Amino acid sequence: MEGYLFILGKGILSVAVLFLLTKLMGRKQVGQMNLFDYVIGITIGSLAAEMTLNPEIDFFEGIFSLVIYAAIALLISLLTQKSMNARRFFIGSPLVLIQNGEILYHNVKVAKLDINDLLQEARVNGYFDLSQVEFALMEGNGQISFLLKSKYQPATLKDLKIKASYQGLCADLVIDGKIMYNNLKEVHKDEKWLRTRLEREGYKDLANLFLVIMDSNEKLTIYPKNENMKSLQVLE
Repeated sequence: MEGYLFILGKGILSVAVLFLLTKLMGRKQVGQMNLFDYVIGITIGSLAAEMTLNPEIDFFEGIFSLVIYAAIALLISLLTQKSMNARRFFIGSPLVLIQNGEILYHNVKVAKLDINDLLQEARVNGYFDLSQVEFALMEGNGQISFLLKSKYQPATLKDLKIKASYQGLCADLVIDGKIMYNNLKEVHKDEKWLRTRLEREGYKDLANLFLVIMDSNEKLTIYPKNENMKSLQVLE
């Protein structure tokens, strides 16, 4: 029993240290991992697990190892901010996958992608017709950026010479059938107001609602749980 409690204590402490080190290294470590960040993250995670479960490893020496890896990550981050050559070496440069509407076969292979991967990334970014894409670049963190051909780019309000009104942030009022009371309070509304608005739209049972969003103009966008709706088969 004491052994399990000891492992539990080490596990909690190691998670706390990992959390602090991750905060120190910044959100980029989580949201925009490049190849170097990935290697450091995997190594730190493996070290934390090993020093928690392996009694032969001194726990505080393991903590010191984690700090060393985090310090290396910070130093590399500072170096890549100061030196373009270091940034290219550790993070890499963008790789052009589509140029002037033509798929660059060699670069796609260099990126270790196949055409289905490229099509999937295009769809994820909202582009279901690849013939509308002018350029596609794979960034250093592996994400792919797309630029539409000029004739397919949406016109902006500036292009149409229309004065834009303030949009603001949307508030999630219902998520998976549950009312977000804190969000309601932030937009100065209450449950009675929400239920009245939803009933006016024909929705009496909140359990049937997947998501309800309100914009700055108090317009509700309602997403019901369409469990019986059949999806189209994706053509590859």
